[in-house]
Amino acid sequence: MEGAGAGCASGVRRDPDVVCEKHLFKGKLPEPLFQLACSHHHCAFPVSRNGLCVWNTATAQPLYLSGHHYSISALSFGNKINPLLVCSASHERVIVWNLDECTQKVEEGFTPRGIVIGTLLGMVLHVRFSPDDQQVAVCAGNQIYMLSAKNEAVLAELNGHLAPVTAADFCTWEKSMLVSVSEDRTFKVWDYSTSQLIYQSGIITAFPLLSLLIDEENKQIITGCAEGLLWIFSLISDHNYRCIAHIDLKKEQEKFCNKVWKSGQEIGEGQNNSRLCKTDNMRPEGSVEISLPILLIEHCDFFVCFHNEENIYSSQNTSYFWIGTSTGLLIINLANLELEALLFYRDYSDLSIQIARSCALTRKAANGKVLCLIASMFEDMIAVLEVNLAALVRTQQSDFLPCGNEKSLSVIARCTLLANSPLCKGFKKNRKGPSSKTVGVKNTVKDKPLVFHNKIKSSGYTAAPRMAMFSPNTNLRKKEVSKWKTSCKCKNKEYPLESYPPIKYEKEISVTCKTTPIFCVQYSGDGELLACGQADKTVLIFNSNLTDVHNVFSGHDGAVNSVGWSHDRKWLVSASEDRTLRVWSTCNKEPALILGKEKFHKTVRFAQFYFIDTFILLCCGAEFHLLSFHLDTTKDDLKRYKQRSVCKLVQKFPMTSAMEITSLSAVNEFYSYIVLTAGSNRALEVFDLNAGCSTAVIQEAHVRSIHQICQNKGSSYSTQQPEAYNLFLTTAAGDGIKLWDLRTLRCERRFEGHSSRCYPCGIAVSPCGRFIASGSDDKYAYIYEMRSSTFLQKLGRHTESVINVSFNPSSPQLTTATLDGKLRLFLP
Repeated sequence: MEGAGAGCASGVRRDPDVVCEKHLFKGKLPEPLFQLACSHHHCAFPVSRNGLCVWNTATAQPLYLSGHHYSISALSFGNKINPLLVCSASHERVIVWNLDECTQKVEEGFTPRGIVIGTLLGMVLHVRFSPDDQQVAVCAGNQIYMLSAKNEAVLAELNGHLAPVTAADFCTWEKSMLVSVSEDRTFKVWDYSTSQLIYQSGIITAFPLLSLLIDEENKQIITGCAEGLLWIFSLISDHNYRCIAHIDLKKEQEKFCNKVWKSGQEIGEGQNNSRLCKTDNMRPEGSVEISLPILLIEHCDFFVCFHNEENIYSSQNTSYFWIGTSTGLLIINLANLELEALLFYRDYSDLSIQIARSCALTRKAANGKVLCLIASMFEDMIAVLEVNLAALVRTQQSDFLPCGNEKSLSVIARCTLLANSPLCKGFKKNRKGPSSKTVGVKNTVKDKPLVFHNKIKSSGYTAAPRMAMFSPNTNLRKKEVSKWKTSCKCKNKEYPLESYPPIKYEKEISVTCKTTPIFCVQYSGDGELLACGQADKTVLIFNSNLTDVHNVFSGHDGAVNSVGWSHDRKWLVSASEDRTLRVWSTCNKEPALILGKEKFHKTVRFAQFYFIDTFILLCCGAEFHLLSFHLDTTKDDLKRYKQRSVCKLVQKFPMTSAMEITSLSAVNEFYSYIVLTAGSNRALEVFDLNAGCSTAVIQEAHVRSIHQICQNKGSSYSTQQPEAYNLFLTTAAGDGIKLWDLRTLRCERRFEGHSSRCYPCGIAVSPCGRFIASGSDDKYAYIYEMRSSTFLQKLGRHTESVINVSFNPSSPQLTTATLDGKLRLFLP
C-alpha cells in the first residue's frame, strides 16, 4: 500500500483553487467495490482487498483495521459523531467498528476488533445506519436485512425486489420507514418493524436504479439510474408517492455548457476563465456516446459558502445536491431542476483519476471545502479530493449571474421619468386634469353675457335638455348612499393573507347555449366583475359569484384573444383575431374606441392598460406598441357614427430575433417601467420603457414558445414585500411552469405535475402571492404553493380541458374556464 500526497500544484488549468488532490492511495482494490464512505473528518475505503483504512483528514493519519477474510464491497459511517461508527461489509460478514475504541486500542499496542453483526448474507452492495445508529440496513442480493448495530441479530428480512438491491435510506420523520431501490428499476417503501411492504412502484425507467437519497426538508425521494436520469417522488402522506419531476442530466449538462459558452462569447473570450467554454457540443466523428451512471446523491452545503454575500441567490429556501457520476461531480438545484456547477475530472490534468467507479462526499463543508473520495474505474487507485465549493460556482457562474453590488432591475419604479422617456409623451397630457367630458355627466353650457357690458342671468334655453322631463328620480339619493356604502366597504376590505387556498367547489355555469371555448378570463380590480373573452367573438361580463350577466360586448369579427381591465374599473380593452382592438365602457354596450385592421398588419395577441391607465400596451407580430389615448363616450347627434375617443402611437418596440411575440405582461396597478415579452424564439426579453430600450434577454427560457407570462402583481386589497413583485411566472406547452426573479434573471423554481401538451393552459398568482393556479389537459385545475414544486391540490369535476384560471383580487376565490365554455367557482 502506497500513500502519496498530491497537493495543489499548479498545472495547465486556469482555476487551481477549485479542486486539488490531497492524497492518492495505490494498492490492490477489491473487484466488487460498490460503496465508499466519507464523514466530516474521515474517509473509509478498502485496502489490500479485505483490509479497511480509515483516514483522518484533520491529522492525515490512517487507521488500518482488519477482520474480513474476503473483499470488502460496502462501507458506511454512522450519523452520530460521538461515538463515530463505521460499518464494513463483505459477503461473509458485516462488522461495525467504534473508531474511538479502535484508535485507543492502536495507541495501547493492541489489535482493534469490531462487532460482527451479520454473517454469510451474500454479496453486499450497500449498507446504511439508522438515524439513531441502532440498526443497520444491509442490501445483499435481492433482500434487505435489518441488523442490530450492537450484536449479531437479524431484526427483519425484507423480501420483494426481483433483482439486487442497490441502495436504501431511512425516513427520519416516519418511524420504522425504509426506502429501497433495485436493479429491477423500482423503488419500495417498507415498515421494517413489521417487515411489511407499504408501497411498491411500477417500473420507472429502462435502466437499473443505482443511487438513492431522501430529502428530509422537502419530504422527497431522489433516485438516479445508470443512464443519467434523475427521478424525484413525493413522500408526503396524501401525495401517494407521486412523481414530481425527472431530469435528464445529459441534457442539463449540455444546456449548462452552452449557457457558459455563450456567456463567454458575449463578454469576450479573454475574460471568461471557465474551462467549460472549451467544451465542444458536437462530438467528434467516430466517437461513441458513453452512459452517465449516477453513482451518488448527497446533500450540498451550498449557502454556507455564500453567507457573506447578498442578492447572489434570491431563494434561500432552496435545496442543493451533489450528483456523483463516473466522469465528475454536478451540483443541482432541486427547486428549478437546473445545474449550478459542473466539475469534470478530465479537465484537471493533475488529478490522477479521470473516470470513477465509486465515489463518496462529505455532507457538510468545512471552511467552504468538501472532501470527495473516488475510486478509479481501470486502476487500483483511490484519491482524496478537496473541492472548493465557492470557487467552483464562481468560476462558472460569475459570467451570467449579477453580483450583489450591481444594479438590478426592479418592477417598482425607483426613479423619476427621464426627460426623453417614451412615457413622458402621454403622461403629461393625460395628467393635466380631469376632462370636462367625463363619463356619465352630460355637457352643460356656461352662462354668458347676452348684451354688451352687462351680465344677465341666462333664461335657461342654453342648458342641456333633460332626457326625462317631469319624471323626478326619487331613488337617486338612496342609490348614491348605497354606492357610497359599497365603496366604503370595499375600501376597508382586506384580502386574508393566511387563508386556505380556494379548493372547494361552489358552482358551475355555461356561458353560452352552444359549446364555445373561453380563451381569456380576468377579474376587475375590485373583484366585483369577471370578464370572459370567447371564441364566438363576444366578451361577457359576470358578477363575481357568477349569478348574473352584467353586460355583453359584441362587435369583434374573430375570437377574442385577451381582455384587460383598467385600474379605475370603468374600462375594458379587448383584442381579437380580426386584427382589431376595442375599448369598452362597463356602462355602455358600444365601444368607446376602435382600432381597426388598417392599424395592424398582424393579429393583436394581447392588449392591456399600462402605467395606471395612461397607456395601452399591445403586441402585434414581432413588436409591441405603446399607445396614448383619450376616451370620450359622448356622441354628436348629427355624427353619431364618429367616435370622439382618440388614440396615438407613441413608439414601437421590436423584440430581438423573434418572428412573433407570443406573450406580454406589465403592471398597471402601480407605476412600473418594466415590460416583459416572450417570443416564438423561446426567449424572454425585458424592456425598460423609461429608458425606451431592451435591458435583458433570457435565451431558451423554455423548450417551447412561452404562451403566457404572469407577474405577481398583488392587488389593492393585499400587501406584499416590495421584493415579491419582482417574481413572475412563465409557462409553455409540455414544459411546466417556471418561477423567475427579475433581479437575478434566474429561474428560481419549477412546477410540474399538471399536463399541458395539447392546449396552452393558463396560469394565475393569488393576490397574497402564496398560491399558483394552473389549467391542465386532464380536466383538472392544479393549485401549487409558491415554495413547493409539487402541487397542493387537484380541482376536478371539469368536463373538458381547463385552459384558463383567474384569482379574485379582493377575496380568496378562484374561477376556472374550460374548453367547452364552462366557468367553475371555487372557495376556501
